[in-house]
Parts: sequence; structure tokens; C-alpha cells
Amino acid sequence: MSIRLSSTLFAASISFKNPKSSYSDRSRSCRFSVRSCVSDSPNANKLVLEVKERLAKDCTSLPIGKNGRDDEEMILWFLKDRRFSVDEAIGKLTKAIKWRHEFKVNELSEDSVKAAAETGKAYVHGFLDVKGRPVVILLDPIEDEKLCVFLLEKALSKLPAGQHKILGIFDLRGFGSQNADLKFLTFLFDVFYYYYPSRLDEVLFVDAPFIFQPIWQFTKPVVKSYASLVKFCSVETVRKEYFTEETIPSNFRS
Repeated sequence: MSIRLSSTLFAASISFKNPKSSYSDRSRSCRFSVRSCVSDSPNANKLVLEVKERLAKDCTSLPIGKNGRDDEEMILWFLKDRRFSVDEAIGKLTKAIKWRHEFKVNELSEDSVKAAAETGKAYVHGFLDVKGRPVVILLDPIEDEKLCVFLLEKALSKLPAGQHKILGIFDLRGFGSQNADLKFLTFLFDVFYYYYPSRLDEVLFVDAPFIFQPIWQFTKPVVKSYASLVKFCSVETVRKEYFTEETIPSNFRS
């Protein structure tokens, strides 16, 4: 995997830009209602309605419908992420809904990202891992932000009942500092933190070379709490601990 990095990375700060992308609306195989999740908080249903009413009153410009200000499933998820703090959930949810609307997430389709997808730099694996999680595999950084979000939405659409998070795998074989750039990695974690909170369960850095270690130490403070989701491992670990013989991704087969 090659991630472009300027020669001054270790001495200079990196400028990170906010993600601007979107995806086509599609039904998910996994859906959960407010009633099915009330066990997370005794007042979950009440809090969802409170958020919904406040958004309707104070944020009339936000779109409604799927992934809009009146989407109770989305409201509940952001409440759970913010530990049922109404004010915090509203702040984060408002930002996410605006982003989805501005970057036309609902308009992304297979055709709209076809050229970027055909590079083969990243894809959603055709099988779940042994824990039942959809898997996004990155062989190279995705320069196209729309493709990145498209793949995240596609992975989430594959969530089976009872599963709410996905697995990300970075194949770092072939990584080299001479052609590396951490903007993509930071972009990806930003997308998860601000717009897809609590959806990323684990990130595997596979066969990371020695040169990647100091780069990761430089990056950890930027990605904040998501750094705790990262696990460095070998290809052999990926094969034995995350997939069955029948479901191992082709690029990790011996």
C-alpha cells in the first residue's frame, strides 16, 4: 500500500481538509427501531422525540426523510453515540445532516464512482468476517472522497441483523514514505467521527513496515480516540482470526 507523504512530514505539520462527498440512498439489511433500542436508556424514546421536535423547530432548513432531521433511526444512533446527551446529539447530528445534503450523499451510485472504483484501490469484501461484520479493504489510499463514502455506505448496507459496525483493513505491504500522504487516513477517521459515529469497530494495519511506525505515532493524536480501534497484525492473522478458508479476501490468500 502506498500513502503519499511529503519529505517534511516528520518536521512539519500536515494540512487536513474536510471531506466532501456523498452516496445514493439504499435500504439496509439491518434496521433497528427506537423501541428495539430503548434498553440503552430508560428514556430513549422520549429523547428521540425531543431531538426530533427541536430540529423541526430550530433547523427547518435541514432536509427530512431518510437520513434527515426526522429520521428516528438516525437520531437514536447519534443519541447513543453522545451517551444520550440531547444537546450534544443535536449538534453532531445537525452537522452530519448538513454534510450529507451538501455533498449529495443520496445521489452517489455505482455509475458515479465507476472510474475511481475500477482502480481497485479499495473495495467492500463480498463476505462478512467471522464476527459478522462487513469489511472495507484498502490496498491504496482513495483520492476520490466520493468513492470513500460510497464504500462506507455500501458496507453499512450489508449489516446483518444485530450487527451495527464494520471492519476496516489497510494492506500496508509495499508502503513507502517517499510516496505517502496521510491526508486520506485522517479524512477517513474524520468521516467516521463526525458523520458515521460508532460505526467503525476495528481497523487492521496489515504487515506495516518499520517506516510506518513513526508515521502512525505522528498521526495518532489527530485521529484521537479512533486510534484505540487500530490493531497491527500480519497477513497470517487476517487469514486465521478474521475469515474462514472460504471467505479470505483474494489479496490475503497465500
